[in-house]
Amino acid sequence: MLLPNLHVLEVTIMEARNFITAREMLTDNNWLLTTMNGEARYEKPPLPTWLTAISASIFGVKSVFAMRLPAVLFVVLLTVFVFKLSYKLTQDTFFAFRNALIIGSSFYVIGIIIEAPWDIFTHGFMCVAIYFLFQFFEHEKSHFKYALLASVFLGCSFLSKGPVSLYALFLPFLLAYGFTFKYKPLSKKLVAIVIILIVGVLLGSWWYLYIRAYDPETFTTIAEKETGNWSSYNVRPFYYYWSFFTQSGIWTIPAFISLLYPYLKNRVRHLKAYQFSLLWTLLAVILLSLIPEKKSRYLMPVLIPLSINISFYMDYVIREFKTLKDKRETYPLYFNFGLIGFIGIAYIFIVAWFLKGNMKGYYGYIITSGLLLFTIGVLIFKFLKKKQLPSVFYLTFALFAALLLTALPIKNVLISETYKPISGLKATSNLNLYQFNYIAPEVIWQYGDKIPAIKSEDGTIEFPKDNTFGLLAIGISPEDSDYMQSLYHIEKQGSFDLNQVDTDSKQYKERLQANYYILTKR
Repeated sequence: MLLPNLHVLEVTIMEARNFITAREMLTDNNWLLTTMNGEARYEKPPLPTWLTAISASIFGVKSVFAMRLPAVLFVVLLTVFVFKLSYKLTQDTFFAFRNALIIGSSFYVIGIIIEAPWDIFTHGFMCVAIYFLFQFFEHEKSHFKYALLASVFLGCSFLSKGPVSLYALFLPFLLAYGFTFKYKPLSKKLVAIVIILIVGVLLGSWWYLYIRAYDPETFTTIAEKETGNWSSYNVRPFYYYWSFFTQSGIWTIPAFISLLYPYLKNRVRHLKAYQFSLLWTLLAVILLSLIPEKKSRYLMPVLIPLSINISFYMDYVIREFKTLKDKRETYPLYFNFGLIGFIGIAYIFIVAWFLKGNMKGYYGYIITSGLLLFTIGVLIFKFLKKKQLPSVFYLTFALFAALLLTALPIKNVLISETYKPISGLKATSNLNLYQFNYIAPEVIWQYGDKIPAIKSEDGTIEFPKDNTFGLLAIGISPEDSDYMQSLYHIEKQGSFDLNQVDTDSKQYKERLQANYYILTKR
């Protein structure tokens, strides 16, 4: 579902930063003292970047597909281990399979690949760690094996994005497990618990210790800035995350209903397991809400226990839908899946109106996606009428998959005529290129090499030794312009604009455009 059109969407700012770091691992051999555009970048631990760099070394350092491939594989890993954990909770293969489809089609689980790609690594590793930790708690035999495996993946999670998943996913899991399943006497497992702690801490922290030893000043500066952001950057009220269930996308209404404990407590087949997933979900939201800095993407780990919670509700309605008489139970389902079916039917008409005849080169995608989605939409209504909810469930997932497989490439029809990439500049110019003020990471990534800055943060300008060089700049003050013109002949060559939308669009970003100059020493 995810691989065929992996390259279609433009590279985001977070991706660009990570991809540049991975590229410089390969080109500059900066595997431990990681860099971005030649400058130290210790904000993110290196494990996801190592995996991305390995992928790029196989498929090509310029390939967006190569750079995104490891993140997609971690969505697969997450889906597999959500399936395995669900099965351990219920011993029900169909329940676990539906759960896997729900997490694999939740909006932000897919969206996080593009918006904040390193998050899927830390939460993917943590989900595997939690699965083995669950085994550790439940089994008397082989608990050393489960302890060791849990500690390894716990350390890998920490080495992917620090303590993020430890706080957002692991801690609420421990609390929820304790409240529902109760911790069995752990006296016989004390040695194994010590192993979990020691191996996890060593594996997760060695890189931080290495950086602190070899570049302590930069490490301290970055650490202080990152810590300060937790309490002063993107500060939102406590209730900011209360609409968390909407992040599940097509499962929003089932997600909300699955949180209604008084309604479901007498309807689910595995009450303890349901209480566990519900507590895990709510505790994760509460703990995240306590942190002043809030972003919608931080909610992604909540979708893991929430998907299990949704599965309990879906399990109930799939079993009982044909016999349900209360309209309060049936109407939300008709509305949710009816809306999805309507989207499938209306898709081709919406696309035709939106593109307004501008379909050249994409007729195949438009016709294929239109027919496929229309058919799925009709079938959803057909099986809804027959109250065959299992078929409706699988068709809902099929519609989501069809959108990604056949409709996503149509996005390229909408690329603005003002779009002017910088990807060809390096091949057509033998001049060294520098930046003045700020140049977006997306521009640096697309250029294909480092673009050193000649103006520092304190305002100092240090020109290169080159007699002639290229310069990218978004804006130059009159004072800086006068100073440069006293030393160089400045010739504007044109401009680059990586925005794929028109200038009057709300999605247009000024930072994605830059003027290109050639400076020659007087």
